[in-house]
Amino acid sequence: MDEFDLSILREMQRDCSRSVQEIGAAVGLSQSPCWRRIRRLEEAGILGRRVALVDAEKVGLGATVFVTIRTTQHNEEWLERFASAVQRIQEIVECHRMSGDVDYLLKIVAADIADYDRIYQKLIRSIELHDVSSSFAMESLKCTTALPLPPAE
Repeated sequence: MDEFDLSILREMQRDCSRSVQEIGAAVGLSQSPCWRRIRRLEEAGILGRRVALVDAEKVGLGATVFVTIRTTQHNEEWLERFASAVQRIQEIVECHRMSGDVDYLLKIVAADIADYDRIYQKLIRSIELHDVSSSFAMESLKCTTALPLPPAE
């Protein structure tokens, strides 16, 4: 990847709804070469699907909950069941397998505490867990989907 590719990625992370012509103008390319580079980035899997970012609070999802999970089960069968349960619960927007004292970290969006409890009940009915701890986000100081791209070589 050269500086044009990285610039295209930066621009698309800012706002991918702009036209190829607008993105090209922002990075110093005409429409056709910019389009070819975007297609190449898509074909290489560097650019994935394009989505719209929805304001959670404006759609009634005012509670962000970070849930830490510890388990005594560390086998493939349990992991497959856990992953399947996580995939079925749409309010779980992120799930990470962790190192250290915690096995998994979930990010859940919910309307409020009562709604979170409904989601929690659904989760514990789906899979046996050893220890679950929830922390409610009080304020979001930074929330971005943009990756910190390296400088061009």
